[in-house]
Amino acid sequence: MHRQSAEKVDNIRTRQIASLKQILNLNQPVSASLANEPTWKVLILDKYAQDIIAPLIPVKVLRENGVTLHFLVNSVRETLPDVPAVYFISPTDENIQYLCEDLKKALYDSFYINLIYPISRPQLESIAASAVNSGTMSQVQKLTDQYLSFIALEDDLFMLRRYSTHSPFTFQAINDPSISPEDMDKLIDNTASGLFAVCATLGIVPIIKCLKDNAAEQVAIKLNQKIRDNLRDARNNLFTQEHIRGGHFTKHRPILVLADRNVDLATMLHHTWTYQALIHDILEMDLNRVKIVDANGKNRDYDMDASDNLWRTYKGSPFPIVADAVQSDLEEVKQNEKAIKDLKTSMGFDNESDETIMVFGDTTSKLSSAVGTLPELLKRKSFVELHTNVATTVLSAIKSRRFDVLFENEEKMLNGQTDVKVTELLEKCTTNDDILRVLMIHYLCSSKIPAAEKELYKGFLAEKEIDAAALRYVEQLRSFSNMSHVAELHTGAGVKTEGVFSNFLSNTTKIVMEGVKKMIPKKYNLPLTKLVDQAIGGPSGVGISGVPLPSSNGSGDDEFRYFDPKLQHAVNVDAIRGQPVEDVVVFVIGGGNYVEYQNLVDYAKNKPGLLRMTYGCTELVTPKQFTEQLNALGQRLG
Repeated sequence: MHRQSAEKVDNIRTRQIASLKQILNLNQPVSASLANEPTWKVLILDKYAQDIIAPLIPVKVLRENGVTLHFLVNSVRETLPDVPAVYFISPTDENIQYLCEDLKKALYDSFYINLIYPISRPQLESIAASAVNSGTMSQVQKLTDQYLSFIALEDDLFMLRRYSTHSPFTFQAINDPSISPEDMDKLIDNTASGLFAVCATLGIVPIIKCLKDNAAEQVAIKLNQKIRDNLRDARNNLFTQEHIRGGHFTKHRPILVLADRNVDLATMLHHTWTYQALIHDILEMDLNRVKIVDANGKNRDYDMDASDNLWRTYKGSPFPIVADAVQSDLEEVKQNEKAIKDLKTSMGFDNESDETIMVFGDTTSKLSSAVGTLPELLKRKSFVELHTNVATTVLSAIKSRRFDVLFENEEKMLNGQTDVKVTELLEKCTTNDDILRVLMIHYLCSSKIPAAEKELYKGFLAEKEIDAAALRYVEQLRSFSNMSHVAELHTGAGVKTEGVFSNFLSNTTKIVMEGVKKMIPKKYNLPLTKLVDQAIGGPSGVGISGVPLPSSNGSGDDEFRYFDPKLQHAVNVDAIRGQPVEDVVVFVIGGGNYVEYQNLVDYAKNKPGLLRMTYGCTELVTPKQFTEQLNALGQRLG
C-alpha cells in the first residue's frame, strides 16, 4: 500500500466514520448500495458523543443515514412509540439513569444502546433491572461497548477530549502537586483507555515506546496491560482478523510513541506563522469550526472541510504563501464566473441564477465543457470566500499584535541567538498574553539570566499589572528539572526571506500584506519530532520485564522503555530490530498543538518507508489556554 492510498482510505478518521455509520445502521454492516432505504430512527447523544460526531458527520449525512431527529440524553423528550432509538452515550452514572428512565417509560419502539467506552457491571445490572421491571426487555435490541473515546479531527490527527478549563487531562492537572493518588490513577487509566480505543479502531497492536520516569511511562504500563488482557480474552478479542475493526495496515508492527508535555513547553507558547496553527491561536478553532466577525460586523461560523483542496494543501504553510494561494484561487474563480456570465448572455439566461441554470441539461453541458461543472465551481467559490474572510481576520490580528515580529524574534531565541533585545520586544507587545509568552520562552531558552535582568522583567510586569505566576512556575521548572537546554532541542530554528516572495501579493489582493514581514520558517525538527526519530530507530531500551535491552544506535536510546503487548515472556529483540517502520502513532500527554502536528507530517513525508504518521494528544490547547494553566500552577507556588 503506497502513501496516497493510506492517506485516503485507511486512517483514524475514516475508521471512526465507518464505526459511527455502523452504529447509525443499527449495528449492521453498512451496505455500499445506494438503493437500500435506511431505517429511520432517532439519535440520542450526550455532549461527548456530539464532540466525537461533529468533525466527522454533518447533519446532512445523519439524514442520509436515517436519523430524523437527534436529542441530548438529558433533554426533555416526548414518547415516540413506533420509532427505534440509537443511543450513543458515555456510561456515566447520570447518563445510565436517564437511559433507565427512558426504558421505564417505554419511550421508543426499540433501543440500540452504544457506549462510547465500556460500561461497568453495576451499571449493566441497573439497565437490566429497569428493562425487566418495566417490561421493555424485548425492546432492548443491542447493548455494545464501542471503544470510540477519542475525537478524530483529521486523517492523521486525534485528541481524547475537547479542551475545557476543568479537564482532568490538562498539563495543569498532571503537574498539580495537590493531586491525589486516586485522581492521578484515574487520569492515567482514562488516558490509557482512550489510546486503547484508538488501537482497537485502527485494528493495531503496537510496539509501545516512551521515555522513563514520567506520566507517559505510567500510561504505557497501563495500556500495555489493557491490550494484553484483551488479547487473552477469546470472547471479546478486538484485534482478531474476524473482528469488525480488525485488519492490518502493514506487514510490520506499528510503533506507538508516548511523550510527556514536559518534553517541550516552548512550542506550546511560541507565536506561530503557519495557517492552521495561526487560526487555532488567534481564532481559537474548536472541533474544526472557526468563528469570526466579518468586515460587515456579522458573526460567521466556518467548518474547515477536509474536501477543501486549498485547506488540505496549505493548512501547514506559512501565512504569506496562504495569502498568495487564496488570491490565486480568487482570480481563477472570477475568470470562471466571467466565462459563465458570457455564456449565459449568449444563451439568453442573463437573469437566471446559477442554481436555476443547473436544471437545464443542455445548458449545463455547454457550461461544463467551458469551465468545468457548475456545482464544483460554486463549491470552490464558497471555499475561496471562506478563506478570504478567515485569512483577512487572521491578518488583522497579525498586524495588531505584531505576530511577524514576535515569531521572528522567538525563532532566534529558540535557536540560542543572543542578539534579541527582549526589553524592546516586550514594548512592542500589545497584549498581556503576548508579553508573558515572550518572557516564558526567553526563560526556557536561556541557560542563565542575571538576577538584575530578572528584576527588570518583574518590574515591567508589575507596571503593566500582569500576574507573574506563570513566569514563576517556568522559572522553577527550569531550575529544578533536568530538562535539556531548550536552544539545543530547537537547533535549526529561524526564518528566511531571501527572494521567496518576490512575485507574491499584488496591490489588488484582498489580503494586503503591507507592513507584515513576508518570511518563512526554516525547516527543522521540533523536540517531539527528534524524540520520535530516536524512538523509531529500533525497539531497544527496557523490555517488558524491566531488563535493559542493548541499544541499537548509541544515541541515548537507553532512556526509553519498550513494551510489546504480544509478548508474554521472552523479549526477542533481534526478531524485531532492523525491520522497516511503516506506521507510527505519536501521542502527547498533557496537551498538544498544531505546530507539532504539522512538523511530524513534514517529517513523515521525508522519512523513507514511513507510510502513515498519526499525531494525537489528550487535548489540543491554544497558547492562551496553556498560559492560563501555567499561571494556575504558578499561583500554587505562592
